[in-house]
Amino acid sequence: MDAVMFGLETPLMAALQHLLDVPDGDAGAGGDSDNKTGGGATRTYVRDARAMAATPADVKELPGAYAFVVDMPGLGTGDIRVQVEDERVLVVSGERRREEREDDAKYLRMERRMGKFMRKFVLPDNADVDKVAAVCRDGVLTVTVEKLPPPEPKKPKTIEVKVA
Repeated sequence: MDAVMFGLETPLMAALQHLLDVPDGDAGAGGDSDNKTGGGATRTYVRDARAMAATPADVKELPGAYAFVVDMPGLGTGDIRVQVEDERVLVVSGERRREEREDDAKYLRMERRMGKFMRKFVLPDNADVDKVAAVCRDGVLTVTVEKLPPPEPKKPKTIEVKVA
């Protein structure tokens, strides 16, 4: 869509259009093709942000825990990191690397996302950040965060009335 057609040719619109037209080049496989136009850092950030947004996740509340299910096809345990930051933020991150290229093989299409990924989830107040477990099975990472037991209801305080 051309911004000129709608009379929206402003520096801000030009910058947004430039960011949205980021090619899906293969800079992550050893080259640095993003820097040809001079906007390497910005383009890298946008590419990584798109990869982060493309990492699907499901969040489930179970009776005694919360479960975060993230698709991680082709990744080993060494490629995935699970952390709790700032006492309440669950961070799942890692990197998916392109496999070694064979000299006699020629890619006709490369659609699988490569590069860094990260997802952050703000944990509820009743999540026990000291009881976090992560299991990766068949390309699906499941992070389980147990719930804290519900607080006991406060008993009413009885105050003795004195006769004056």
